[in-house]
Amino acid sequence: MPHRHARAACAAIAAAGALILAGPQSAATAQQVPGTSPVVTGSAADVQPELLDAMRRDLGLSRAQATDRLENEAEAGATAGRLQHALAGSYAGAWVAGADSATLTVATTRAADAAVITARGARAEVVPHTLAELDRAKAALDRAAARDASTGVPVWYVDVRANRVVVRAAEPAAAERLITASRADRALVTVEKTTERPRPLYDIRGGDAYYMGGSGRCSVGFAVTRGTTQGFATAGHCGRAGTTTTGYNRVAQGTFQASTFPGRDMAWVAANSSWTATPYVSRGGQNVQVAGSVQSPVGASVCRSGSTTGWHCGTIQQHNTSVTYPEGTISGVTRTTVCAEPGDSGGSYISGSQAQGVTSGGSGDCRGGGTTYHQPINPLLQAYGLTLKTTTGDPGDPGDPGDPGDPGEPGGTWAAGKVYAAGDQVTYGGATYRCLQGHQAQAGWEPSNVPALWQRV
Repeated sequence: MPHRHARAACAAIAAAGALILAGPQSAATAQQVPGTSPVVTGSAADVQPELLDAMRRDLGLSRAQATDRLENEAEAGATAGRLQHALAGSYAGAWVAGADSATLTVATTRAADAAVITARGARAEVVPHTLAELDRAKAALDRAAARDASTGVPVWYVDVRANRVVVRAAEPAAAERLITASRADRALVTVEKTTERPRPLYDIRGGDAYYMGGSGRCSVGFAVTRGTTQGFATAGHCGRAGTTTTGYNRVAQGTFQASTFPGRDMAWVAANSSWTATPYVSRGGQNVQVAGSVQSPVGASVCRSGSTTGWHCGTIQQHNTSVTYPEGTISGVTRTTVCAEPGDSGGSYISGSQAQGVTSGGSGDCRGGGTTYHQPINPLLQAYGLTLKTTTGDPGDPGDPGDPGDPGEPGGTWAAGKVYAAGDQVTYGGATYRCLQGHQAQAGWEPSNVPALWQRV
């Protein structure tokens, strides 16, 4: 299949990394690097060199492949969203493949759908089980684990490429007990032997980033606001509500306002007046922009930054993953091939310019490689009523807007700051739109402007 270079409607390929919550001096001294919004076509010149360097090192790509990969992944998300709606109950998932992610595969349980899929430029794969069936089986496992979790069964997830629910177990007998207790359809579940022992990635060593209660260290995720309060999103296992934090410079910084762990792994910290939330990622003395929170598909590249190991990249293996740590089970996380080590917890995962989530935990290290899990950012924003701090300004030429509503009379139910999931419907400008990719809405991303995110019904 030929390369699918992103059109003007596709998500941006601006550089990204680990967001900073900057004090006045650091914000003033860092150099701003321009980026783009998801309604602007990216080009090789727009991509931050540090991001391409990390992708070359960790994914074995040439500069051209890395640039093409970001463009193709941006377009793939919008195409998959449209096909998910078109296929309805027969949809069985989507993923990208190839060094430059040029091949988008969309799975269906109905052979007659193949023509619809290929007409959109994707590869069709006919499979026995719908995504809804797999999700229900995985949810049954989650409920059973909530009653009786075992570290002998550390991970389970929906694997859309295999069209199975995969249970990774250090103790196969424990996996069988979990499956039996869940009453999930055994024909949908595959058990794989693993030596993986995931753990949260915080530590009690000194360093920069931020410190909890004067002892443990974690990493800032993404800068957020709630009304006039500024702060940042991070991992729930890093602290409980009321835990105080100090910054990388050991200056008083803020207080955990809410925290969930286990179950989920999310938290947010409200900063004091000495700290300013910025829509940037810190890398090499420069500021790299964060433009939004559009979720990337399975197979897409993703990069992580943390206070221990810095910047590393890999690929998204599965969404909707559950993982059992010694402290308990968390669900709804994303599994990746990116490495991480203690102290990286809470740090940013980002694809192109789009925030993906905050580091939860994993296994392995950045010397021999590993597997990591991140808490997706959009559910975190929604749970705590937060707004992601993003770059602002003219979103640029939206390209072909499809069938826009009347820009003179917007109105409707769409609202900036609200988190939308794929399939949600809103009204705007007298028209109804369906969300194609999960994201937090912001000014300039109105449904009539961004056909990569919204489809007119």
